Amino acid sequence: MNRITATYDIESPVGIARAAEVLAGEQSTGTFTRLAAETDALRERSAARIEKIEITGSRQKPSLPCRKTAEQYERGTVTISWSLDNFGTSLPTLLSTLAGNLFELAELSAIRLVDMQLPRAFATDHPGPQFGAQGTRDFMGGHEGPVIGTIIKPSVGLNPAETAALVQTLVEAGIDFIKDDELQANGPHCPFDERVKEVTRVLNAHADKTGKRVMYAFNLTDEIERMWRNLELLEAHGGTCAMVCMNSVGLAGLRALRNRSRMTIHGHRAGWGIYSRSPDIGISFPVMQKLWRLSGADHLHVNGLANKFTETDDVVAQSATSVQTPLADGGPAHLAMPVYSSGQTVWQIDPARSLLGNDDFIFCAGGGILSHPHGAAAGVIALRQAADAARKGIEISKYAAEHPELQAAVDTFPKSIVALKGR
Repeated sequence: MNRITATYDIESPVGIARAAEVLAGEQSTGTFTRLAAETDALRERSAARIEKIEITGSRQKPSLPCRKTAEQYERGTVTISWSLDNFGTSLPTLLSTLAGNLFELAELSAIRLVDMQLPRAFATDHPGPQFGAQGTRDFMGGHEGPVIGTIIKPSVGLNPAETAALVQTLVEAGIDFIKDDELQANGPHCPFDERVKEVTRVLNAHADKTGKRVMYAFNLTDEIERMWRNLELLEAHGGTCAMVCMNSVGLAGLRALRNRSRMTIHGHRAGWGIYSRSPDIGISFPVMQKLWRLSGADHLHVNGLANKFTETDDVVAQSATSVQTPLADGGPAHLAMPVYSSGQTVWQIDPARSLLGNDDFIFCAGGGILSHPHGAAAGVIALRQAADAARKGIEISKYAAEHPELQAAVDTFPKSIVALKGR
């Protein structure tokens, strides 16, 4: 396959067939009028093609504000393809083509990019995740089972010494993974340099004492040259994970970090709701995660089941499984590690594991650990016990009867009902 295909859910006052023509022209060789230079030969070589159209319904009012009006606004899905020769394997240009000016077309009263298929050249031309799940386990000394993690809370307000004190509590509790909050990067109250020095001192001392290397994802989101400097500092202190807010630095920023990193890259999707929340405009996670993986993210946030945000469990399940799906048609698979978070407790770890069918995920619980009635250590133990029950196929309440930490968590945290259709 030498073409890129993208599928859109669109609505239009001019009809789906006409809207698809406008979309394909605008995003390749055409504009609002026929150009003298747009010869038949050029169009044959470079114009986007309409591969499929399916009408799904209509409504009397536009879903989004639209300058063009009609008595009926037709809804449907369209699949468009582009020649790889138009832009090669450039990820920024790919994004500009598949998710660029088309969102502003007057012929569209709704448009959402829902799927994307890439040829093998993308998988071979881009390095993808450098470490993935196995590399993450290697950095942690060969850790087995799901990675139990948490987030520094309060998100902001703690200085470097206070952050290190909380990390001390967490590592003594047996945690596997800790991450900065996306709001904490390099503020005057908690500078990146000082936070790295204080926290890695605790992590290194704990590793020397116990042999266990806890992974900490330091948020080094910043300008590219500053991220490079932060990366060098982190490497000098024995760091194993660099966290970056992917929407803030863009694909080029993420790739620039990947090119210089000797450690795992923890991809946070802060701001994702801008793209995902509306059913009438935006980009689906299965599309964006391919670009983030190609750019080098080893870990990718996917929200959590029975979460505190707006996404349904089916959307979260689709996101989590997409991260562990081979990236293109042939070539390197470039698999990444899904990160569950957002209101997670012992109740969600079984369904989270079941939908993946493996333990190659990070399960981040804030309150689900720190709010355990017997303390943070018991919170970590309870999550491990819940994971053990999941692997053994034992119902969590039954397993809790013989494991006091898990029983206390079951009694404390409201049961989360996970609603997965057809699972």
